[in-house]
Amino acid sequence: MPKKTIWFEMEENETPEQCIERMLKMGYRPVLRKEEPVFQRVDGEVVYFRQKVRFKGELMEEKNKK
Repeated sequence: MPKKTIWFEMEENETPEQCIERMLKMGYRPVLRKEEPVFQRVDGEVVYFRQKVRFKGELMEEKNKK
């Protein structure tokens, strides 16, 4: 049985729309979006690298489930 909620991380070359489409194909609908910065150490200095985007997916229930 699949988990009721799961986090989906947006791939590096993926748009938010593509990530949500992937979620829907797997039977999950987005309920929360979370962004956090990713830093790297370059020449001893900490610098901004990119933004990590994750979507929390909630399992969609079947409409005809009894």
